[in-house]
Amino acid sequence: MRIWVTSVLVDDQSKALDFYTRVLGFKVKNDVPMGDHRWLTVVSPGNPEGTELLLEPSEHPAAKPFKTALVEDGIPITSFQVDDIDAEYQRLLSLGVSFTREPIDAGPVRMAVLDDTCGNLIQLVQMKAAA
Repeated sequence: MRIWVTSVLVDDQSKALDFYTRVLGFKVKNDVPMGDHRWLTVVSPGNPEGTELLLEPSEHPAAKPFKTALVEDGIPITSFQVDDIDAEYQRLLSLGVSFTREPIDAGPVRMAVLDDTCGNLIQLVQMKAAA
């Protein structure tokens, strides 16, 4: 068994598509019209056949209070791994990305948390080298 698709609930699919591709650097895998919305997935450019991230409309009545509670408590909805968190932090800052947590050491990782502009906090993680 493998994880094929996972999702992040977004307030606006077009806005999310711009942020996740132009800013974060993911590539579109699927963009299929489905009524008022789309089956819209992105993948890591380094692993185009890997796990897809569905930019899922947050239309369900439970989505808004769920997302609001997570953001208010500072809890990221998901995590993305990067090779160099400090360089990625600087790159994203230069693109105007807002961070709720600058890079810090947290046990075996360095991590930072950003606002995806679509109602979510996203954690970036860099694994530390083994001592």
